[in-house]
Amino acid sequence: MKRIFTRAACRPVNLLAVMLLAGCAGPVTVRQVSLVQSYRTTSRSALQGHAPGNSTLVVLNRHGLLPQWRAHPDRAIATLRTQAQTDLTDPDDVADTLFALAELSYRQGLRHHRAADFLAAALYAYAYLQPGQAGGPSPYDDRFRQACDLYNLSLSAAFPASGAVGAQVRALPFGTIDLGFDPAQLRWHGRLLENMRPTATLAVSGMANVYRTPGLGEALTALARPAPDGADTREHDDRDAHTSFSVSDQIRVPASLLLEMDNPRAQVLTSSPHGRLVLRVMDENPATRIGNATVPAAYDQTAARALSLRETALWTKEYRGFLDGTTFDGTRPRLVAMTPHRRGNMPVVFIHGTASSPYRWASMVNDLLEDPRIRDHFDFWFFSYATSSPIPYSAWQLRRAITQAVDSLGGVRADPALGRITLVGHSQGGLLARMLVINPGDRLWNGTADRPLSAFHLTADARRLMRETMFPTPMPEIQRVVFIATPQHGSYFAATSLTQFIGRMASLPLRVSETAREIMTGAGDSTHLAGRVSRLGSVYAMSPRSAFMRTLPTIPIVKGVHTHSIIPVCGNGNPLSRADDGVVSYASAHIPGVESELVVRHSEHSTQSNPFTIAEVRRILLLQLAQGAIAPAAPRP
Repeated sequence: MKRIFTRAACRPVNLLAVMLLAGCAGPVTVRQVSLVQSYRTTSRSALQGHAPGNSTLVVLNRHGLLPQWRAHPDRAIATLRTQAQTDLTDPDDVADTLFALAELSYRQGLRHHRAADFLAAALYAYAYLQPGQAGGPSPYDDRFRQACDLYNLSLSAAFPASGAVGAQVRALPFGTIDLGFDPAQLRWHGRLLENMRPTATLAVSGMANVYRTPGLGEALTALARPAPDGADTREHDDRDAHTSFSVSDQIRVPASLLLEMDNPRAQVLTSSPHGRLVLRVMDENPATRIGNATVPAAYDQTAARALSLRETALWTKEYRGFLDGTTFDGTRPRLVAMTPHRRGNMPVVFIHGTASSPYRWASMVNDLLEDPRIRDHFDFWFFSYATSSPIPYSAWQLRRAITQAVDSLGGVRADPALGRITLVGHSQGGLLARMLVINPGDRLWNGTADRPLSAFHLTADARRLMRETMFPTPMPEIQRVVFIATPQHGSYFAATSLTQFIGRMASLPLRVSETAREIMTGAGDSTHLAGRVSRLGSVYAMSPRSAFMRTLPTIPIVKGVHTHSIIPVCGNGNPLSRADDGVVSYASAHIPGVESELVVRHSEHSTQSNPFTIAEVRRILLLQLAQGAIAPAAPRP
């Protein structure tokens, strides 16, 4: 009895306490929060995988649909759409509702992975934005950027890894949409765009900077294959050098896919809207015309470049290509262009170093192409070669590849810009570049051989090879050379016993080996023939003690060629006279007479990704651009 009385007596007291507390708290409260918490609350949206943002919840609440959204989301979306169809008097209310429909549909797409929901979200977002028409949202409204992202990401989800883009009819939660497409948009510089791949869900690593262009549309990458009715470039295979020039069929170009509708706010509330798919490529259409406005298109250029490199797997062949005499693609030395040549664009030829590949230029090229002055006035070409081959032989292959490239594009007469070439060579690649801008006469031969070439009994083929490799003439098309970490006087690393042991393991091209045997046997010097032939490789030539390395620096670069040096050195305390980059000393890389020399501190030999190195190459290319119009190329002898 006492227990019952006690519980009953407490109830009035508890009720009174609750009433007092409620009276003190009041129906509205305000509290202090941090700036970070404030931003998280106000910027919350379905884009982050959370509940819809505040503006969408307001719309649901005002229409009495918040409980229904929580219990039956699809019914809530359908009801909100029906109410919008019957009340189109207030443009602001229409815009609020369209944005809410876009966010709610996107959330349903995330929940159920339904392409129809994502496509509906894209249509609602486009109708809210109504680009190119009056009455669109203010760019200061945070929903404006959210609507752009809803549109872009919804297209990526609605049109995933699509091999090709074309006209189609697609299902929607409320009907269907008829989408037109002009197949001519798949043509790009005489090539056919195919194998479209969205980039929204790709994460890039291995490049210092990631560049994206904000705008409207689904960011894609597209492979540019030669069209069935003819390629844009002609390959010229040389029976001696086995070189060719081509635009790589593995290079991906940044593209953007847009879904456009006329009068979108009226169409999107019908059961059978119609629109069109529009494909844009970054180098041709950085923006798109919609109605009365120019709208920027969204691109993910770094992802396109990274995919190009990954799909060609350049780095996996670097050391193998050194040892077995092949190149990065396992076939032959070649000059590869990133894009088809455009008349007036000056070529920049990147030449990698020993046991390396064009992959090592990735970060530099990624940064350089972000400068529109460079992107719009230069073509980037990459030379790959068997880096164990004799330096004069690889330089001859480079010469032949450039000659073929220029000839295949009509020559300097057809396009004077082809006579304004810049070579950018790293390490051994710098030595190859130097071989193209000297006029040694017989000095190189005499410095490395003990008798005149005429004293050797050689076949016509072997004699021709010796003349073309050891008696080079300067190429008039080359106006500028950038030496990066180049062992102008040899590499102390190449002189080590371990490095030379590895050099003996490398295979040389058959033609080089056969010619060397002819020279040695013709001179009566066949003792230890195999061992002597193996010493013709690049590793031995780059030793400071080699006859080649003692001779090459004595041959000046011809007048009229602009030269620049970029020299990395490790650490910051040592004087330059004793500094090195781990492979090449400063004293070896330094040469007098260059127009500029940049010493990059705290950088090792592979400095191509160093921001100071990249900035210097950018400066040099812009200098070339400024001087290009007043520096016509000399005619080919």
